Amino acid sequence: METNYRETLQADFDAFDISEELGFILEEPLTHLPDYYRVWMDLANNLAHLIESRKLRDLVHKVTMPVLSPHLLSNHRELRLAHLALGFICMGYVWQEGQHEPAQILPKALAWPYWLISRRLGLPPILTYADSVLANWKLKDPTGYTIFLVPFIKFFLTVADALARSSTYSQKHTNSSDIAFLNFRITTTHCNPLWTKHNPMLPRGLLYEGVSNEPILLSGGSAAQSSAIQCFDALLCIQHEGETGAFLTRMRDYMPPAHRQLIETLSVCPSLRDFITTCSSSDLCQAYNSCVSALVDLRSYHLNTVAKYVLVPGNRAISMGCPLRGVGTALNTTGTGGSDLMVFLKSVRNTTQRALILERPTTSRET
Repeated sequence: METNYRETLQADFDAFDISEELGFILEEPLTHLPDYYRVWMDLANNLAHLIESRKLRDLVHKVTMPVLSPHLLSNHRELRLAHLALGFICMGYVWQEGQHEPAQILPKALAWPYWLISRRLGLPPILTYADSVLANWKLKDPTGYTIFLVPFIKFFLTVADALARSSTYSQKHTNSSDIAFLNFRITTTHCNPLWTKHNPMLPRGLLYEGVSNEPILLSGGSAAQSSAIQCFDALLCIQHEGETGAFLTRMRDYMPPAHRQLIETLSVCPSLRDFITTCSSSDLCQAYNSCVSALVDLRSYHLNTVAKYVLVPGNRAISMGCPLRGVGTALNTTGTGGSDLMVFLKSVRNTTQRALILERPTTSRET
């Protein structure tokens, strides 16, 4: 019986591309690609220096960067590393000159292979949470501390990585919210994350040369793309409605297809919350409310951190005279996914809080 259970559980893990130990994080991500793609990895591994010295665009153009075919990428991990590397390179290319002169066209040497790799993975051709967090890590030492494969942008990646690790299926992580809070560390960055939808500096989007004759609008990496958080919502029957619900549903398009399928499967399962409210078990009710409360606490902490590290510094910069009229204000209120930042964060927190079962049953289930 135990063997059959383990086999069934493992089959589910495999079907939804998740790990019993690491959850949605990609297990054993690669650090190297076949030598044919050395130019991509060389650029990705030196990205911070190339941006600071403003040499990245020159290398792409003047060195006549070849248009490489992704046909030699033979497995899922190679595709994920290529998507990660190209995502960061494209971000650096667009924002090399900062907010004043973002690139409007992504050259074919980057755009075409990026597009083809994205199609094979079922991901959009832009840097996503699945890239920068779930596939962007390796063990620094045997104690389990991690570093980023592509360490160029660190803003919010540390906390996102900690949260993803704290929300695994492993029995070792029994208090996800505490682990996430203990690891909530914010560092600075000098580069904007790439997003083309609702970005005031790229109002028409980004033209992918060789792919489309018209600019493409895509949302950037966002915590709303976290497979784990949306799974929690689906499992706990926390239903976000209106614009917030529509935005979260759209963010699933930026997740690996297997993760998206798991969320949709959980969403159509019989309601766990309805079952608990009808079975008259105070123990189940308390357990459910503990889970919901932990998610409320996490979302409140996220909201307060955004206010402290994004809104307050942004308002201070505006009051001191932001050189880009209107841009600072827009970026201070719009998330990288394109949402109205504080309205969205408050909405998901309040909806989560309303899921608490207030009338608790008075009897415990007999065992």
